[in-house]
Amino acid sequence: MKTFKIIGPGCNSCRTTGALIAEVAKARGISVDLEEIDEPEQIATLGVTRTPAVMLDGEIVLAGGVPDWMQVESWLTQVTNRKESS
Repeated sequence: MKTFKIIGPGCNSCRTTGALIAEVAKARGISVDLEEIDEPEQIATLGVTRTPAVMLDGEIVLAGGVPDWMQVESWLTQVTNRKESS
């Protein structure tokens, strides 16, 4: 299972991002763990300066915007390909 962290103040864009990741993962039949990080101290510790940000398995993959369906799908495809090559 891959872990996505949605990093931001809990705004509408953050909620939209989390919902989109869950929807795309469900459509592809991939289990993901979604975590929201909304505490300013935690956000600063992660080095995020633009929100919402998305972290996938410890790596920031997006900062300062809401991804689209194809972008999320590409993250999940990369995840699936890495898993298959292991």
